[in-house]
Amino acid sequence: MTRKVSRSLASTCLLSTLSLGALTPLLHAAPAHACGGFFCNNVQPVNQAAERIIFSQAEDGTVTAVIQIQYSGEADSFAWVLPVTGTPEVRVSSNLAFQRLQASTNPQYTLTTRIEGSCRDVDSRSSPSTGVFLSSDALSRPDSGSGVSVLSEGSVGPYDFIVINVDPMTPRASDSAVAWLQANDFQIDESAADRLEPYLATGMNLMAFRLTKGNSTGSIRPVEITFGRGQASIPIRPTAVAAVADMGVMVWVLGAHRAVPINYASLELNEALINWLNPTLNYNSVVTEAANQAGGQGFVTELAGTSASLSQVIYPSFEREAWTELTRGGAGAWTGREGELFNSALRRFAQFDGLREALRATIALPSPEVTYEQILSCPNCYYDFAVTDIPGFEPATFLAALEENVIEPMERTSAFFDARPYVTRLYTTMSAEEMTRDPAFDFNADLPELSNVHTAERVIECSPSINQFEAPWRVSLASGETLRGRGNTWPLSTTGTVPANRTIRRYETTGEGEVIVDNAATIGAAILENNARIPGPPPSAATGGGGDCSASHRGSATWIAGLFGALAIAFTRRRR
Repeated sequence: MTRKVSRSLASTCLLSTLSLGALTPLLHAAPAHACGGFFCNNVQPVNQAAERIIFSQAEDGTVTAVIQIQYSGEADSFAWVLPVTGTPEVRVSSNLAFQRLQASTNPQYTLTTRIEGSCRDVDSRSSPSTGVFLSSDALSRPDSGSGVSVLSEGSVGPYDFIVINVDPMTPRASDSAVAWLQANDFQIDESAADRLEPYLATGMNLMAFRLTKGNSTGSIRPVEITFGRGQASIPIRPTAVAAVADMGVMVWVLGAHRAVPINYASLELNEALINWLNPTLNYNSVVTEAANQAGGQGFVTELAGTSASLSQVIYPSFEREAWTELTRGGAGAWTGREGELFNSALRRFAQFDGLREALRATIALPSPEVTYEQILSCPNCYYDFAVTDIPGFEPATFLAALEENVIEPMERTSAFFDARPYVTRLYTTMSAEEMTRDPAFDFNADLPELSNVHTAERVIECSPSINQFEAPWRVSLASGETLRGRGNTWPLSTTGTVPANRTIRRYETTGEGEVIVDNAATIGAAILENNARIPGPPPSAATGGGGDCSASHRGSATWIAGLFGALAIAFTRRRR
């Protein structure tokens, strides 16, 4: 979902849905998507979506964060600032990697439907199942009189970046930092100081990004930041000032075992509340309500398991082979075939990030009015790439730029999933008033895998006197409960009183966690109350209640009585 920051905010806003991914104590950052790590001119509203971060912890404890940045506005107003410890290593990453990763790990809710009896308009006794996919001490240059020292600076992909330190003896270090960044052309508002002060007060540094001159917002890409040894954590508190309600936060944690939030609750959703007929309609609402019922500080674990297969999802073998084929024989193989090289690269890697940077490193713009984006959208409108030999186009330069900006980011992100055996995907939504604690993640080897694939069966209870679309049905859930409904309407809603969480737990680095809320009894009672309102199919008028339809009806009545008894037994067992 995309949201906009209200113009009632300050003219410049600290942006970040979830400030970014950070390591405690080594990394504190603030990704993008909302207000909290971004500083953006408010002339144009900022579009916000779910925060997406990949954390990878190596065997030596070193943590790398890949953070997706989403921004809408003027290019010269873009600035991204995050608190960090030390002088992190920075690389550019890939939006395509995030797109593929999310699509592959999204929750899937598959509802298999079969028909019991015969409806007036349908004689078939079964129908195909349906599946729904729901939809990252170098140089020190003191700045005279400000207390600010430059620890490192450089350029990566479309960004210029700098890491600064403020002398701890400086009163209100954040004021000095903001003033220094403003004086050095980082578009940051004075209001940022209050949100940054708690981090600088602990001795952390600041890393600031801006777009390199000449780049447009279309060139914004995720960044990969490698810190020292530490714990994955998201500095969320700076986000609160400008955060919109219920911002999504999506995190993948790679390591030796399943990851858990150690200072936030772990939420197990009530699957009876999810609309299995079309989960995309209310899945996010269920997560939001579940988080709200945990005080706004809880994560749903959507997937936990082996990570190796995701390497092929991010950068599959056929694309690796395409790059190998393109570079076979080296740059010399393309001498006199420059146009063919360009067209081949564009054809094979058109969806990848970084083609703009590769083109920029290879050729100059034909005029100041033309952009590299325009050239990529219509290459032959500006250069005759149809010819084989293009004057000034160096194959060696182009291939090197392709490797650095297009191929390596995909290779590195893919390699994280090869190098670490386990991946955990966690998701939540948060509002400003809930952002009082920075969520941190650790590993627990005692916990089982969790699949992102969920299945249930629906049985439509047909009768010749009714149409199939209005017939009652029952859905058997993995929890062992059976929910009754009618037609195309899901019977339970997040607007009612049914809990969105089946359980709320607190996990540590060992053990099965502590259940702090168990809503099984309340959910079971709500399901029984709902089921009592939805009777089985009516008897057949033609048979006077006999025949197949009557048998089907009697079977339904018997089934309902049996259901009540079974649920009462299960209910008693849970309570014990």
